[in-house]
Amino acid sequence: MATPTTAPVSQAELAINGGSPVSEAGVPFMSISMEQGDRDAVNRVLDSGMLRAASQCAALEEQFGQMTGATHAMACANGTCALQLAYEPLFGPGDEVIVPAWTYIATASMIVARGATPVFCDSREDTFQIDVEDAAKRITSKTKAIACTHLYGCPVDIDAVQKLAAAHDLSVVYDSAQAHLARYDGEGVGAYGDATTYSFYATKNLGTGEGGMITCNDDTLAHDIALLRSHGETDKYLHERIGYNYRMNDLTGAIGLSKLQRLPAETDARRAAAAMYGEALAGISALETPTVTAKAEPVWHLYTVKLNLDTLTCDRDTFSEALKAEGVPSAVHYPRSLTRQPAFAAFVKDHPAVADSLAARVMSLPMHPGMTREHVDTVAEAIKKVAAHFAR
Repeated sequence: MATPTTAPVSQAELAINGGSPVSEAGVPFMSISMEQGDRDAVNRVLDSGMLRAASQCAALEEQFGQMTGATHAMACANGTCALQLAYEPLFGPGDEVIVPAWTYIATASMIVARGATPVFCDSREDTFQIDVEDAAKRITSKTKAIACTHLYGCPVDIDAVQKLAAAHDLSVVYDSAQAHLARYDGEGVGAYGDATTYSFYATKNLGTGEGGMITCNDDTLAHDIALLRSHGETDKYLHERIGYNYRMNDLTGAIGLSKLQRLPAETDARRAAAAMYGEALAGISALETPTVTAKAEPVWHLYTVKLNLDTLTCDRDTFSEALKAEGVPSAVHYPRSLTRQPAFAAFVKDHPAVADSLAARVMSLPMHPGMTREHVDTVAEAIKKVAAHFAR
């Protein structure tokens, strides 16, 4: 009997169709770890018995504020609470707030929670950040603020945002949940706007499990936010105003303070990985690598590329599944624009075109401080393989 031959077929080369993957071991999408120093910091708090917000939270606030270019920093329970605390003193029920349709839901949902109206604007095709020209067209006599996100860890065009805000006497809140230690024009992003908010969710560049921070540079605003964070209390059982219990605890503060010490080095590692990606992915017509805002120094919470679907015979999700089979995981941030979210149906006047387009084309590649040249090369090889298979 003749020995069977393995004749190549059109799709056999892809692992998803039975071929050999580029990497058997696979590339980790993210890296979340607690080092011994983090555990020791938590154990010291446990041993002290002082579990509420105390010395660890205070030290985290002081150091984080200094590192991000802000005068005041106030730790809180999570990044969504941070937005709510920043928003409440700056606008109120009935006010309109410009917000990109292309961002995470919390940036807009806390506008609604305040009783204000989110007015969705588009984002830029190149940087994915707020399109200031489109935002300007949506300002009315009811507009009181702009809330925009330093998306994926890259600052927006702060000069343009601040110029627009100044022209219309608007407050500005920057959602920096993904942009710890990012800089713009040589300054930490906390130096700009009325307030800047951060998330310390487990997967963030500074991850404590949960937790958040609000920074600002105005004494009165800082006082108001501090009161809102803790029941409006100015002395024990003396409450000047209605507030919330949005405090951080010292266990979370201890983790954050410990991890903050290595955050600069981890940020440098992310920047090095992004530079390697830029080299390894150059010239692949199937995708576009991230474009950085002028004057911005990103921290690469995510490395998000945009597929050129007109060069491919597949959609983004099919491309992503094929990559996964090759040993390269990816994620979608985000699968739909906020104007396509049912929760905002009552506020939608139109569907910004770029936001809708990005929802179908973006794909986040593995990014973390442990990224190596081998990791990056594996990702690039897998992308080239999949792109070649689905090339038009």
